[in-house]
Amino acid sequence: MRTTRIHIDQPLDLAAELALPPQAAEHVARVLRMNPGDAVTVFNGDGHDYAATLIAVGKRDVILRIDSREPVANESSLSLTLVQAVARGEKMDLIVQKATELGVSRIVPVFTERSEVKLDPSRAEKRLIHWRAVAASACEQSGRVRVPEVTPAQTLQAWIEGLDDDGTQRLALLPEGTLRPRELTFGKTGGLLVIGPEGGLGDRDVATLKDAGFHGLRLGPRILRTETAGLAALAAIQALHGDI
Repeated sequence: MRTTRIHIDQPLDLAAELALPPQAAEHVARVLRMNPGDAVTVFNGDGHDYAATLIAVGKRDVILRIDSREPVANESSLSLTLVQAVARGEKMDLIVQKATELGVSRIVPVFTERSEVKLDPSRAEKRLIHWRAVAASACEQSGRVRVPEVTPAQTLQAWIEGLDDDGTQRLALLPEGTLRPRELTFGKTGGLLVIGPEGGLGDRDVATLKDAGFHGLRLGPRILRTETAGLAALAAIQALHGDI
């Protein structure tokens, strides 16, 4: 029987009684049609699953009690950051969702030389909230108990300028790249993977990345769409060097 898992962004204490957030409450009450006494699992990103029991289910409010806590060790030993050029609409949602399922530690949305998506500050904040919700939902489905960080969108140049020189493997998926996934090595700090937009990374972007010590990664002879490229690369890297 499938367990209902719910992300709650707040501290969780044993024996505590708390109300589910409105969206989660509606899902439990109206979609799943759960009842008092039913069991659910909640998590807040601290590395634990919390077994809970519903004690009140109303049209708008759902109250549960935390019964027990169990550590979950299903995070990849390989820390990977996906640096994704912001894609249009549902494509970006798909990327965030599947990258989370594939075990990334961080997702960094960036604007590149050829990016077609433009976001003013208000829209950028709304999209960030939405992407973080997508990542949390993907954790609910996949069993992860640590939600990957999704950072505010920024330019590729600004992100590169803020990087620490900590030995992290720096990679960019490029058609002219020479490195293959099986040839990579990763230290304790893991890796950064840059994926370009629908039109690919521009010449200035590529030059900037190379100047910053990024190596060109190549998956094969075919050009992949932006919503395919990062996920394919992540899956290959996790299979060869991570926990797949």
